[in-house]
Amino acid sequence: MNVKPNISILNALIRITIGLTILSWTTSKLVKHPWRDSYLFVSLCGAMKVAEGIVRYCPLTALFEKCQCMIEDHDRAMDSMDGMEGLNGDGDQLVPYNPT
Repeated sequence: MNVKPNISILNALIRITIGLTILSWTTSKLVKHPWRDSYLFVSLCGAMKVAEGIVRYCPLTALFEKCQCMIEDHDRAMDSMDGMEGLNGDGDQLVPYNPT
């Protein structure tokens, strides 16, 4: 799997700063209330933000970009089908078959 950076340096620095802030806040809360699982979940989210900033790769951003490319490809395919005429030649357009 080829992982290329998909966030900018400024965005990475912001993610690292916010992630470390969240980690320090949840660590202080976990010292007082170690039985709370919600603080543990929030600390994992903060650690994830720090890791995203360090490697400069965000999987959600990559997923969003991939979906945008798929939508553009679909729109181009539909535009190319607009020029086709129907089987009977009266100007009716073909409707793509989608069984789902």
